[in-house]
Amino acid sequence: MSITTQRLIQWKQQGRSIVALTAWDYAIAQLLDHAGVDLILVGDSMSVVLGYETTLPLTLEEVLHHAKAVRRGVSRALIVVDLPFLTYQESITQAMHSAGRVLKETGAQAVKLEGGYPAMVEIIARLVQAGIPVMGHVGLTPQSVHQLGLRQQGRTEADAERILQEAIALEQAGVFSIVLEHIPAELALHITQKLSIPTIGIGAGKDCDGQILVTSDVLGLSAKQPPFAKVYTNLRQTITKAVEEYGMEVREGKFPES
Repeated sequence: MSITTQRLIQWKQQGRSIVALTAWDYAIAQLLDHAGVDLILVGDSMSVVLGYETTLPLTLEEVLHHAKAVRRGVSRALIVVDLPFLTYQESITQAMHSAGRVLKETGAQAVKLEGGYPAMVEIIARLVQAGIPVMGHVGLTPQSVHQLGLRQQGRTEADAERILQEAIALEQAGVFSIVLEHIPAELALHITQKLSIPTIGIGAGKDCDGQILVTSDVLGLSAKQPPFAKVYTNLRQTITKAVEEYGMEVREGKFPES
C-alpha cells in the first residue's frame, strides 16, 4: 500500500518512527523502496552527484528529470521533491508553477520548500490551498549557504525561538511535515512536542518523529560526509576495488576468458 502524507501524521500520533532517505535515479529509488524506506526525497542534495559545490546551481529541469526516474522505481514510498533555489522564492505565481510542474510531470506526491519567514509561509499556504502537499524545512537551510554557512543553527536563545516560531507558522500554513536540519537536539525535541505534524530530523538528535540522511553519505559514496551522518557501508572503496580489478584483468588479457 502506498504511503500518504496522512499516514505520516498518523504514525506521529502512534509513535512510529519515519524512515527517510534521498534518491536521484531509478536504481537507487527501487532499492530504497524495496528496503522499506517510508519517504524518498528527491533532494537538491543531488547537486553533489551532479558535481556542483552547493545546491544553488541546480535547475528545475534537472530536478524534474531525476524525479521522473525516481518515480519509475517506487511503488510504496512517499516521494517528495525539493524545489531548487529561486524557483519558488520570487512570487506565489512562480512557486505555483514550479510545484505544479513537479506534481504533474513527475508523479511525485509532494514538494519541499526551505524557510519559515513570513513571505515563505504565505507562499506555502497558497500552495496548500491549491491542493499541493508541502513539506517544510527549517534550521540549516542549504539554499541559504552564503547567508547562514553550514554551521549548526538555533544555538542562541533568540535563534532557537525564531526557528520554533517558524515551525509553528509552517504548521499553521498547512505543511504535512517539517525537516529539522542541524539544530540542537533539545530544540528539535521542543519543536517535535509542540507540533501535531511529524518532524524529520537530519543532524537534529534522536527525538524527531523520523530521520533522513543523504543516501550517498549512508552508502559511503561521498568524498566528505557532514558530522551528523553515519556511514553504513563503504561503496566508494568497494566500487574502486572492483573497477581496478576489472581494469587489471582487461590489461592482462584475463577478461573476457574467450
